[in-house]
Amino acid sequence: MQNLSPRHVKTDEALRLGVLSGWYSTKVSGTFVSGPHDSEADCLRRIAEINPPPAKKRR
Repeated sequence: MQNLSPRHVKTDEALRLGVLSGWYSTKVSGTFVSGPHDSEADCLRRIAEINPPPAKKRR
């Protein structure tokens, strides 16, 4: 399982990196996994799709 987090890339940084500005899901190392997304909420939804929470164990 990857620990992904949302990150906003502003226009000036996007130009430097050669990407579009917006929200990206990133690994701890800073590597972009998905994006750009229109909002932080969209980014978090995508993170949940990529990284679903662990299933609860039945007793």
